[in-house]
Amino acid sequence: MLHIGWDGVRRVHGSVVHIDIINDKVWIQYDGTSQPVAEALLETGILREDIVLGFHPAELRQYTDFAVS
Repeated sequence: MLHIGWDGVRRVHGSVVHIDIINDKVWIQYDGTSQPVAEALLETGILREDIVLGFHPAELRQYTDFAVS
């Protein structure tokens, strides 16, 4: 999901959400939303152990309720 358009004379282009599927897991690489994307994925039935918060460094992911890799 992207912001695309114009703000007056300035071009706007940037990610709102970046998600990859890597080795059958959903990797959230960037979440710029007001409601966490991970929570929305859980509500659709995707399991916590299948979601990786890729925007956290690898050594900190163990402290989340989600997959490490």
